[in-house]
Amino acid sequence: MPVVNRIADFAPLMTEWRRHLHTIPELGFDCPKTAAFIKERLQELGADEIHEGIAQTGIVAIINGSSDGPTIGLRADFDALPIHEETGVEYASTHPGKMHACGHDGHTAMLLGAAKYLAETRNFAGRVALIFQPAEEDGGGAQVMCAEGMMDRFDIAQVYGIHNMPGSEFGSFFTTPGPIMAAVDSFTIQINGRGGHGAMPHETADPVVAACGIVQAIQTITSRNVPSAQEMVISVTQIHTGSASNIIPDTAMINGTVRTFDKDVQALIRKRMEDIVQGQAASYGVTATLDYEVGYPSTQNAPEQTALAADVARTVAGDAHVDAEFPRVAGAEDFAYMLEERPGAYLFLGAGEGAGLHHPKFNFNDDVAPVGASFFVQLVEQLQPAMVK
Repeated sequence: MPVVNRIADFAPLMTEWRRHLHTIPELGFDCPKTAAFIKERLQELGADEIHEGIAQTGIVAIINGSSDGPTIGLRADFDALPIHEETGVEYASTHPGKMHACGHDGHTAMLLGAAKYLAETRNFAGRVALIFQPAEEDGGGAQVMCAEGMMDRFDIAQVYGIHNMPGSEFGSFFTTPGPIMAAVDSFTIQINGRGGHGAMPHETADPVVAACGIVQAIQTITSRNVPSAQEMVISVTQIHTGSASNIIPDTAMINGTVRTFDKDVQALIRKRMEDIVQGQAASYGVTATLDYEVGYPSTQNAPEQTALAADVARTVAGDAHVDAEFPRVAGAEDFAYMLEERPGAYLFLGAGEGAGLHHPKFNFNDDVAPVGASFFVQLVEQLQPAMVK
């Protein structure tokens, strides 16, 4: 594994940073301790500019290269999850009910490690914009940073991000051109009927039966309305109704998620769901309303930048350990907003065996941080090589 030698030298420091961040997990946009720690490290390593308060606690730091040129953006998310930690490690969360169960502490350590190297060497043209982002898990921090003008303000020409992938071969990279992660929408259906005695259902307008019919009908969207070549998911995850075995309730609620990779398919599903909810409700003699909430868009890798990123990954991991045609993933990622504004690529980095993402026993593999940092610095140096004087 050709990790950059200098990065290997300070790998223990990256571990120290990561484990400190692991002890202070914060949620959403409210990450003041995390942001303060990142700022202190950036000051120590010699970043040329540090811009705070973007999307409340987000930071963009600038490192200038040895000559003029474009600006490349490198992104790390740093928010945690509302999960009670069960790892038992000595550096476990000190904030009850919060933990870094997705490895964002590791992502931040990787980018700080890359920043340290880039600030020392300056072996590239142009500038690097180090993007430290809050609220990836909930709140769309990337969308807010973009809406506040980050891309134009710092003249970012292209942007890249990495996510660790436990359960995959250590040190391997996975990416693909086009959609790599799904758009995520959620829906809630409220059904209003007329309750009554369970022994006399003919006197009621039963929302329970209507809910069952609506759920069954929604599943036909996948099999009967969307072309088979299109990947998508509709999952009903909640049905809440009733209070006793002999009472037909007045209301029922259905909730679920929709995952798509194509905007036309997304629009089709929403339209069909509206038709189904109204049609099914009428057939059961109840009324129903659909609240369809559009969430993060599909994460779309630019083909040219993805190919370049895959080539860089091969210099770090070797040809056999880079999959540049990785199957798309139905999970979602708000890095999609950055890729809507600028070309770039999103990659997964294999972290070896361990508990999965969002699990209370998850713990980022510190050994993989130098690999991710090496990818970032090689990306900068190969895509923006220093001008020969």
